Amino acid sequence: MSSSSTPAPSLTRLGVVQTDRGSRYAVSGAQVTSRAEVDQVLATLKSDRNYAKATHNTWAALLPTGGLKADDGESGAGMVILRMLERAALRDHVIIVTRWYGGKKLGGDRFRRVQDAVRAYLDQTAG
Repeated sequence: MSSSSTPAPSLTRLGVVQTDRGSRYAVSGAQVTSRAEVDQVLATLKSDRNYAKATHNTWAALLPTGGLKADDGESGAGMVILRMLERAALRDHVIIVTRWYGGKKLGGDRFRRVQDAVRAYLDQTAG
């Protein structure tokens, strides 16, 4: 087995930034330059059992090869994150919005909660 000499990207977790009708939203992110690094960040996040058991870990990244996204069952959420990354011109970065479902459907409000979480991350990391 060979081990990679590249250190894993440093993950920033803001934790739960919002609740809505029982659902909790957290946001995390890291600087990345490849899909492999995105996968490392997701693995690191999910090594925390609380995040591994979350209902959704949606994410998006703007990489040198283009935009990537995954909804993880929260249809359309990855695109919301990707569009916000594009507007902020935040390249070489992945943002993950985690949702623990609270038992009530949020309809279109779920996109607002995703936007709020991404905005909290962008505000925290603007520098």
